[in-house]
Amino acid sequence: MTPFFSTDIDAANNFIQTIYLGGGTPSIISIDDINNIFSALRQKFIISADAEITLEANPDDINPAVLAQWKSIGINRLSVGIQSFVDEELIWMNRAHTAAESINCIEEIRASGFDNFSIDLIYGSPLLSNEEWERNLSIAIEKKIPHIAAYALTIEPKTPLDKMIRLHKKAAVDADKQAEQFLLLMQWMEKAGYEHYEISNFALPGNRSRHNSSYWQGKKYYGFGPSAHSFDGQKRQWNIANNPPYIQSIQNDIIPCEAEILTPTQQLNEYIMTSLRTMEGLDVAVAARRFGDNFSKQIESASLKWIATNKLYKKGDAYILTNEGKLLADGIAADLFF
Repeated sequence: MTPFFSTDIDAANNFIQTIYLGGGTPSIISIDDINNIFSALRQKFIISADAEITLEANPDDINPAVLAQWKSIGINRLSVGIQSFVDEELIWMNRAHTAAESINCIEEIRASGFDNFSIDLIYGSPLLSNEEWERNLSIAIEKKIPHIAAYALTIEPKTPLDKMIRLHKKAAVDADKQAEQFLLLMQWMEKAGYEHYEISNFALPGNRSRHNSSYWQGKKYYGFGPSAHSFDGQKRQWNIANNPPYIQSIQNDIIPCEAEILTPTQQLNEYIMTSLRTMEGLDVAVAARRFGDNFSKQIESASLKWIATNKLYKKGDAYILTNEGKLLADGIAADLFF
């Protein structure tokens, strides 16, 4: 069972504007299973004719036959976990595919008629030099990948990789190197004409992820499956992660989840956090309209020191992070919290 998300729901008309199959590896499940998901959705909702429908996929799961099947059932966007075009790095990250398979799958995606797709790339690993990072991005840029999501390598606690690093069997992550490669990433992508529309996301004009943008804009969304999250504007809900008890609960007509109601202050802090991550920035006029003038005035006051140190700048009513500020995005947002 793979977490399944649908977002940007028009509650008045039960319209689904975007669908995202991901959070696991949905590319390994059958076409019939995906069709069953869509059929179940159509019993409760209307899927908009121009809905963005994304499927996460690994390069080694992609071939012309399955691409044609995905396209035939309405999937119109792919998110592919490339991670790197360097074989040594892929081995270090325990990825099943090779660099050659990554390049081949991009060609197959294009040949199958998918014009809208994204690839994930990872920077800041101990093996990745700045020269190799530039080569990774050069390949993506030369192939005119419509959308690139680039993430700093993070080591999850209690994973095999975490254990090997603690035992000094593998090199640890260097935070300074990650920061340097993030700054290089922003420079190279801007030069290539990509919009840096969210801290980890870059798109050629017209190719932003509508689905992910819904999260950053605070829109409502439903989540189905283990670990999936939902949000109705005030209440956040998340399903349990363990597959067997999740399935057993569903069979007993129980939604196995926990929930919290966000206070107005928590909603404001979420707006601060998510809006600062975007190229449009934190709009104090929006904050005033949604949360009151006093909050917007406090935001303006708290922003002064970040403007003075060239981490923020103001454009109209919006406070926007500079490239240097993006290195400190979470800390700056937390400093503006109420």
